[in-house]
Amino acid sequence: MKKLLAAALSILFVAATARAEIFEQILVKINGDIFTKSDLEQRQIAALRQKGQNFDPKTDAGNAQLKKALDEITPQIVVDVVDETLLSQRGKELGYRLGDDQFKSIVESIKKENKIETDEQLQAALKAENMTMADLRRNLERTMIIQRVQQNEVMSKIGVTEDEARKYYETHMNEFTTSPTVTLREILVAVPQDARGVNAAAEEAAQQKIEDIRRRVATGGESFEKLASEMSDSPSKANGGLIGPLSVSDIAPDLRKTLEGMKVGDVTAPLRDSRRGYQLLKLETRSETKVMPFDEAREKISESVVTGKRKLEYEKYLEKLRAQAIIEWKNPEIKKAFDEGLKQQQAQATTTP
Repeated sequence: MKKLLAAALSILFVAATARAEIFEQILVKINGDIFTKSDLEQRQIAALRQKGQNFDPKTDAGNAQLKKALDEITPQIVVDVVDETLLSQRGKELGYRLGDDQFKSIVESIKKENKIETDEQLQAALKAENMTMADLRRNLERTMIIQRVQQNEVMSKIGVTEDEARKYYETHMNEFTTSPTVTLREILVAVPQDARGVNAAAEEAAQQKIEDIRRRVATGGESFEKLASEMSDSPSKANGGLIGPLSVSDIAPDLRKTLEGMKVGDVTAPLRDSRRGYQLLKLETRSETKVMPFDEAREKISESVVTGKRKLEYEKYLEKLRAQAIIEWKNPEIKKAFDEGLKQQQAQATTTP
C-alpha cells in the first residue's frame, strides 16, 4: 500500500498520460496497445520537472538545451513505456484489478497526505494537472498491477541458499566489521589571536588556566564533566565536553598514539591545539574492533544478496516478456531511443557491483 501510495502521489503532481486520439501520431504498438507522440511529450515534461527543468517539448522545440535534455531522458522513457505496458498486460492476464474499496482507500490517503479536505478540492487539484478521477484510477491501477506482477512473478521466487550467504559474508567482511571507537570529553581554554598572532601574555595565562584545571581534576577530585560545563571555551561545554564516539582511524596520528596508552577515565596532560588553544581530554569509553557473527548478520546478508539477484531476475523476466511481445515501431527515432536505453541499462548492469 505504501509503495502504491507513493506512486499515486507522484502521479498526482505530474501530467497524466493523455488519451490517444485518432489524429495523434502513434509511435509504437505493444501487443496492440498504442503509445503516441502526446503520451511521450507528457512523460518528457514529467521527467524534466523531476530534474528541475521547466522546458516544454511543445513550445521550446528549437531550444538546444532542451534537445540535449531530451536526448538524455528519452531512451529510458521509451524503455520504461515498453516494460510497464508489458507488465500491465501480464497483470491483466493474471486477473489483477484495483477494487473500488482499495481505490477509495488510496484516494483518502492522497487527500490526507496533501491536506486536501474535500472531494471538490481533490477534483480541482487533478484539473490543475489535466487529470480526471478516471485518469487517476487508471494510473493507480496500472501502478498496482505492475507492482503485483513484480512481486508475484519475480520477487517471491528469489531465495538465498546457505552457500550464497556464506560466500557473501566471507567476501564482504568489511560490511560486518565495526571499527574501534573512542568517546572523549574535552576542556578547551582558548588562546585569542590578532593580526600579529598570539599575545605572549594571553598564551601564558591560558597555559596557567589549563594547568590549574588539570590539578583540580587530578588531585582535587573535581568532576571533569562539571568543569567542562563551567570553564571550557568549546561548544561541547553544553554537553559536558562530550565528543564522539569517534572512529580511531579518523583521529590524528599523534593524538591516537596518546590515547593508545590511556585507560578509560584517564585525563591527558595539557595539549596545545595550534588553532584553538589548550586542551584537556578525558577518555570516556573505548570500543574495540568487532566482527558481527554470521548468524547475526544473516538477515542483512539475505537483503544484500536478494537485491543483487532481484535486479538480474527482473531483467531476465522483462527480456522474456519483450521476446514474446509483438512490438510494432512506427517511428525509427523512437526505436533508436529504445535500443539506446537498453544499451545504457546493460552498461549500468555490468558496472554495478
